[in-house]
Amino acid sequence: MSASAFIARIAPIAVQLRVEGSPIFPSVRIAQAGLETGWKIPAWNNLGGYKVGSGKLTPYWRGKIVNKGTWEVYDGKRVDVTAAFRAYDSVEDFFRDQDLLFGISRYARVRAARTPEEQADMLQACGYATDPAYASKLVGIIRTYGLKRYDEEADNQMQLSNYQWQRIEIGVKSLLDRKIISDTAWLEKAQKRTLTRDELAWLTFELVANPR
Repeated sequence: MSASAFIARIAPIAVQLRVEGSPIFPSVRIAQAGLETGWKIPAWNNLGGYKVGSGKLTPYWRGKIVNKGTWEVYDGKRVDVTAAFRAYDSVEDFFRDQDLLFGISRYARVRAARTPEEQADMLQACGYATDPAYASKLVGIIRTYGLKRYDEEADNQMQLSNYQWQRIEIGVKSLLDRKIISDTAWLEKAQKRTLTRDELAWLTFELVANPR
């Protein structure tokens, strides 16, 4: 599969997830998938090197495992290893499961990133990969293939109606009441309808992750 064919297959999913509230920029998601797989969709549909980890089942990962060779960097040296990776029924299942991972406190800085470049840096800073060049590789792929156009596509689909703004305001009040967030500036922005698209994406993710 060529890089262009891979992008054409993955981009619509990355955009849709962003519109639904994923904290991950489509450009970063596509670049990461390309980097991790070499622009190929494996039969097990794991496009991000997501290992089994705790082994806790989720609505999107049902316990299937694939053992395969990979490499890590320890103390500045590359080490070849065999690891157990999650296997998925579909690419979308993988991405949605990955978003559950990004919802934990360890990845708070990834969720809070305001640009694709910052998000790439935060993926590395938060320990998603051991490759010391991980962030720069992601940014290079984003620039080489012009992937920010998919961020813009998602932004254009995230225009809100009056009803949606009202629901956002109600949701922010709920998050504040339950002390999930503490900054009342969120409510002020929701009332004035001045939330940025990145803030809306982050806020939507928090609302989905913390239902009433």
